[in-house]
Amino acid sequence: MYPLGKQFEISYKQAQGENKAIYKGTNYRITVITERVVRLEFSPKGEFVDAPTQLIKARSLGYPEFKVNQDTNFIEITTKYFRLMYTKRQPFVGTKMDPAKNLRITLMAREPERQRDWYYNHPEARNMNGNLVSIDVPVNKVLNKGLYSLEGFASINDTPNKILNPDGTFSERPEGSVDIYVFMYDHDFKQALLDYYKMTGFPELIPRYALGNWWCRNSDYDDAKLDELIKKFEKKKIPISIILLDNDWHYRNVGNYIGLKTGFTFNKSLLPNPKETIKKFHDRNIRFGLKINPEEGIYPHEMYYSQACNYLEIDGNKIITFDPLNPKLMDVYFKIFLHPLENLGVDFFWSDYKGKLNLTNLWFNNHYMYLDSGRNPIKRPMLLSRSAIFAPHRYPVLYGGSSEITWDELKKTPMRYLNAANIGVSWWSYDVSGNHGGIEESELYIRSLQLSVFSPILRFHAARGKYYKKEPWLWDPKTESIATNYLRLRHRLIPYLYTEAYNYTKSGTPLVQPFYYNYLWTYDDDLYKNQYYFGSQLLVCPILTKKDTVMDRTIHRFFIPDGTWYDFTTGKKFLGNRKYVSFYKDEDYPVFAHAGSIIPLSNRSDYNNTGIPTDMEIHIFPGVSNTYNLYDDDGVTSLYKEGYYLKTSIDYNYLKNNYTVILRSIDGKSGIVPPKRNYKIVFRNVKQAEDVNAYFNNEKINCKASVDGNDFIVEVKQVPTLGQLTISCKGNDIEIDAVRVINDDVKSILLDLKINTYLKEEIDRIMFGKDSISRKRISIRKLRRRGLSKEYMSLFLKLLEYISEF
Repeated sequence: MYPLGKQFEISYKQAQGENKAIYKGTNYRITVITERVVRLEFSPKGEFVDAPTQLIKARSLGYPEFKVNQDTNFIEITTKYFRLMYTKRQPFVGTKMDPAKNLRITLMAREPERQRDWYYNHPEARNMNGNLVSIDVPVNKVLNKGLYSLEGFASINDTPNKILNPDGTFSERPEGSVDIYVFMYDHDFKQALLDYYKMTGFPELIPRYALGNWWCRNSDYDDAKLDELIKKFEKKKIPISIILLDNDWHYRNVGNYIGLKTGFTFNKSLLPNPKETIKKFHDRNIRFGLKINPEEGIYPHEMYYSQACNYLEIDGNKIITFDPLNPKLMDVYFKIFLHPLENLGVDFFWSDYKGKLNLTNLWFNNHYMYLDSGRNPIKRPMLLSRSAIFAPHRYPVLYGGSSEITWDELKKTPMRYLNAANIGVSWWSYDVSGNHGGIEESELYIRSLQLSVFSPILRFHAARGKYYKKEPWLWDPKTESIATNYLRLRHRLIPYLYTEAYNYTKSGTPLVQPFYYNYLWTYDDDLYKNQYYFGSQLLVCPILTKKDTVMDRTIHRFFIPDGTWYDFTTGKKFLGNRKYVSFYKDEDYPVFAHAGSIIPLSNRSDYNNTGIPTDMEIHIFPGVSNTYNLYDDDGVTSLYKEGYYLKTSIDYNYLKNNYTVILRSIDGKSGIVPPKRNYKIVFRNVKQAEDVNAYFNNEKINCKASVDGNDFIVEVKQVPTLGQLTISCKGNDIEIDAVRVINDDVKSILLDLKINTYLKEEIDRIMFGKDSISRKRISIRKLRRRGLSKEYMSLFLKLLEYISEF
């Protein structure tokens, strides 16, 4: 085998299942991996696989609890979650009349009505879908299956996947073999997902800068254009964390070769000194990425082409065919073409390789590229690529594909995040407001950007053309202002996002979790099925439809779960387990925090810098005590795996007239975060406390208290980050009982309408009077005689319908 390098070596340590949990015969083998997972192998020649595969890394997860009854012809295996019955030596497939004749796995459901059987080739029709390659690459629907199913079970077929050798190369499977993993979990999907991660590898922690705002456009950027672009962002105080160059950074038209997508040499007519160009970005705290696509091969005009030919021992002056399954070629690809680009300062690559729609080629390209990007133990690996379906959570970030600029595409986006969560994937990246075609509309741009702010990755990308409006300043002043504020909010959210990213890596809880996990009925309801939890503290109810142009607001319905929740922006209180309708202006977006939510935000003055902030703003919502563990590390290396991180506990103790916040370092090492920080604690929906004190350890320190609308704010300066900060607040009835009522929304609409003020007063009297709804309708219609237009009359009749619901 060709030695690829240490970074590609594969561990066999846990690849074989627990010996005491394996039952085999001449041509079958059954391995109980956990109480919820069983492996089924069948081989005509009795050849079984104990090596890692493209999907599976570990099968020894500890000895599971189960019982076995067997004789010479039958075996029965029972765990808490399933009962397996198999007729020995028989193929797993049954008959057309009885598909479970030879092999049957019964779900041991807690409710008898959920008890059902799985068998080989089961249709699993109630599976809630999983991942995709990208929206611009068609794949067989069977590959879109996830782990989450209404039936309480799912299977994963590992048969097509290749075996990985210890050196990172691969081998073919035994001919005719079958290798299937069946997950039987009933309602315990979270445990099944944890099993899946233990078998396939836990999600990788992405670099901190990846959580900021990405900028990319298919444009022939040169030094002058790039400098002008960044100065514009800086002038507008819009933060950018990544500049990603599309095709034109390399030579595209050379001799007879026109419009090349493949290239590895900087076009010197555009970027004559790429190292200096990249350094300028780094000096501004902006990371730099390049799009590459080796699908067309390696051309003779490349800077290091002759060296590649010499190493590969091939004749020059012809295109070198790219093959990710050729270890020697991949070694050349990395060392001769990609590593020199990294030496110039390139932080990561966007691989636009599709593998000619061959998932095996795509997977190996992603696998090798991602591992190579982390070959230096100091540098954290990073890659942007299409999903190769099998264990893509190991290779972040995923490129969603080129999308059209339409409302229909926006409507599909949330469900793509939710489906990905069903197979444990979070780091999907879709183009903000689409990439090509369509009609550029201000409202679509705003709603897509708002969704992206509360999505795993925020990335702009536009096709080639003068009339794509991705830059906020190309829009009208109102749209620009809204977009700018949300892009700033995204960077402010990074402390929260990065903590949730770490939790995803450690516990396997995806950043985006479908709302239907907890409220299954919403899956079949178009009004509520797109809602999702965004980390542990927030709920997002996306706006995916156009607004009512008369009221200049979007009529939006959403469902608030059990408990008490607060609008993240306004602080208005919403009582749980209820459906609501609200009317959202362009600048508003339905994001909610549960009672007791703790949201750490950055208050950096250097906007582009996504590193650990010295100025922090922590938002705390009242009603319930809570603890949130803020996570910090350097954000770019893998040293956190060796303990170089710091966790800071934010402990909120709530009483109606007395509440405290305690910040203290609880785990990790010193030197990770700045030695001192400024803290701005924002108590949402809270009146000014009468007695406020701040202590560091046991020593009283100065603090500043103020009120901003419905928020009470306490500020402390230059507090050591190692130790304990305590802020104590006392007062009578300090919580503001600002329950959201629909009347407030209607009054806001009425206030903004261009209607005679006397007429507004009359409408107000009718809308909020004590008459019945039917009499109010009559009174509104009569206002036609006083000049109320037909469209406004229709509007208020519609609003009466909403008022009658609540």
